[in-house]
Amino acid sequence: MQNMQRLFNTVESRAPNPLGPAVGGNPARRPSRDIRLAGRYVTLVGLSAQHANALYPHISGPGNAHLWDYMSDGPYDDINVFRASVEAKAATKDPVFYAILSNNQDASTVDNNQSGEVVGMASYLRIEPNHRCIEVGNIMYSPLLQRTPAATEAMYLMARHVFEDLGYRRYEWKCNSLNAPSRRAALRLGFTFEGLFRKHMIVKGNNRDTAWYSMVDDEWPSVKQALEAWLDPFNFDSEGEQIKRLEEFRQ
Repeated sequence: MQNMQRLFNTVESRAPNPLGPAVGGNPARRPSRDIRLAGRYVTLVGLSAQHANALYPHISGPGNAHLWDYMSDGPYDDINVFRASVEAKAATKDPVFYAILSNNQDASTVDNNQSGEVVGMASYLRIEPNHRCIEVGNIMYSPLLQRTPAATEAMYLMARHVFEDLGYRRYEWKCNSLNAPSRRAALRLGFTFEGLFRKHMIVKGNNRDTAWYSMVDDEWPSVKQALEAWLDPFNFDSEGEQIKRLEEFRQ
């Protein structure tokens, strides 16, 4: 009896286990293909089969095969096979895919009603509204889009939509640990490296260790400010070269 009383007293006096801060509010909203994310250089719209023919010439053929090295599908050397792939992507609820359209304009003009060439695609995936967590991935940038202000703006538009319109707390970026350009891009855009998941996946018969990155809602205001400052036309000279690097705006 005395032993049971001592046990009861010990349990009663034990300090409570630490818990995270309480989180209120409603679940985040699911992304929709019906939205149109318009920027200065690019516009993102829901991916459809109609985009396949326009995108195919920019990401197919032997010269572009390397673009698919770290993707789960491709490369493609048959338009019909690629079109079937795009149709399948356009029908999924998770991921939700978007086509990236060039606005066909220079940095001094803005007309969100004009959009043209299909220069890439990207998606939201691993969508968890209850936890308010979402990932950006399946990013396919054609050579027309790579290393341009438009490429950065596409990621800015997707991040802004996640935090400001849909109400997510956490935005993730994951890539093959050997994909050095993707890892550099994540850090440049303002994501934080969180670690390496070893032997995480087998992709096209090869091992994939996955590098994890994230951005959270508390960080978004400062990340947004830097992105908008870098994207400002005044940050580019008459030759279209950047005056200050994006990282400098976060210092």
